[in-house]
Amino acid sequence: MISLKPAYTSYLGEKQIDNLRLYKYAAVDKSPISRYILKHYWDFAITLFPRWIAPNLITLIGLFFMIANVIVICIWSPNLDTDAPNWINFSFAAGLWLYSTFDNVDGRQARRTGTSSPLGELFDHGCDAVNCTYVALLQAAALGLGHTPSAAILLFVTIAGFYLSTVEEYYTGVLYLGYVNGPTEGIIVTCLAFIWSGVYGVASWHVPVDEISCLAWTTSILPSGTTGADLFVWGMVVFFLVTHLPVCVYSIAQVCKQKGLKKRSVFENVFLPLIFTGIFIYTWLSSSSSTIFTENHFIAFAIFSGLLFGEMASDIILAHLTRSEYPRFISIYTPLFLSSLIVNLQSFFQTKLVDEYILLLVLCCTKFYTYMVRAVRVINAFCDFLGIRCLVIPTSKQTDRTIVPKTSAEEEAESLLVAQEEGSNNQQQQYNTF
Repeated sequence: MISLKPAYTSYLGEKQIDNLRLYKYAAVDKSPISRYILKHYWDFAITLFPRWIAPNLITLIGLFFMIANVIVICIWSPNLDTDAPNWINFSFAAGLWLYSTFDNVDGRQARRTGTSSPLGELFDHGCDAVNCTYVALLQAAALGLGHTPSAAILLFVTIAGFYLSTVEEYYTGVLYLGYVNGPTEGIIVTCLAFIWSGVYGVASWHVPVDEISCLAWTTSILPSGTTGADLFVWGMVVFFLVTHLPVCVYSIAQVCKQKGLKKRSVFENVFLPLIFTGIFIYTWLSSSSSTIFTENHFIAFAIFSGLLFGEMASDIILAHLTRSEYPRFISIYTPLFLSSLIVNLQSFFQTKLVDEYILLLVLCCTKFYTYMVRAVRVINAFCDFLGIRCLVIPTSKQTDRTIVPKTSAEEEAESLLVAQEEGSNNQQQQYNTF
């Protein structure tokens, strides 16, 4: 057995890293658009990548497209309002579509070069988690939401949706994407919204619905003054509550029944992190002394929240891959709780204890540093044990392999079989509550 370096043992125990031997990827995607249309596009896209590019490097390059667009926002649309030039919305659409393409091609590259590994899933999910915040920021800018509660709602719904999908995979062992899902239809709708903003301008989202002749009939069911931006935001909320949330809850409940787990303990694990982070974020943003909305600091707040959520999702996937207990998220709650407490104490005592923007910058830098240090050490632990490199493919692996496509039935049957096998193997695992 390959021994771990002492620096890594504080993050991964010997038994955890040894469980990587049991890894097998399992996924089900029921989206007709993915199966019958985008599949052919992705199969073509993989031919454009040379064999020496590592799958994780493809994922990382895709994320850079989104980071570049966040920088565009900071330069040309720092207020997230309707004054930004229209061209940046085309950049948003291109960046998100390229990220989605690279995110789907990386798995094909792994199979093509025979480099599939649990590190790939950890790396992919970690990038996806961080990207959720970037998508929400781009949406807020394209809709001209400004530094407002609507932008915060959009951010929380986006990260909550991905969080629940990650938790579902932890308990079921299968990454399940339904007939209508965020990574496919959600990205398409968002890209179309970006293109709309590029063609007609961000201000077009703020025309009251009752002033549009073909939508005049909605005045009887919508509040007066409702705009297209309002419909987009609340459409996201409804989609999350009506379709995504019930499916995740049902899937996890079925696992509890099959494995004999206590539903109360499991659902405490699932929902307490959302409840706690939601409470801390709400009490922070709603404080009368908070300047995040009034002085346009929401972008910094969103980036900080994205780092926290990225760590949260990565911890869950890491626990899934190493078959460990469900994470406790102490490092997530602590900075949110203390920041909310400080801001509300300022309101209570009517005194300024600390500059909130400076606090946000310190939190962003600190969390970025600790997150990256932890990520590098975990990645190194994976690489040491698996005998691979994260961003490089060995010369011996740089050979093109024929990717024989499976039928949808075969893919789903194999995934569900793997999930059942993992369920029986994990029967004795202890699931702790907070």
